[in-house]
Amino acid sequence: MKQITLTTALLLGLASAAQAQCYADYKAKQDNPLRLHYGVAQINGACAAGNAQQQLGPRLAAQGWTLLQVQSVFGPEGLDQRKNSAGQYYLRF
Repeated sequence: MKQITLTTALLLGLASAAQAQCYADYKAKQDNPLRLHYGVAQINGACAAGNAQQQLGPRLAAQGWTLLQVQSVFGPEGLDQRKNSAGQYYLRF
């Protein structure tokens, strides 16, 4: 019984750790004058495009940006390849 409890706790801990490391790359805009940017942001909870869209929309709007599109969601293994492209918007929102 102890082994089952320990195994369950370990699996739950791994699932939480995996969810904690989710990122999304996205495109956003501002009007008057038109400005566009590509960025990378950390996402909390489920690592899914719908969840990323729900979180990023309000975060960006608070700074005057409109979310255009969530490009993809990914784990920490995809951060390095996107860092240069995101520039100042790398993990900013």
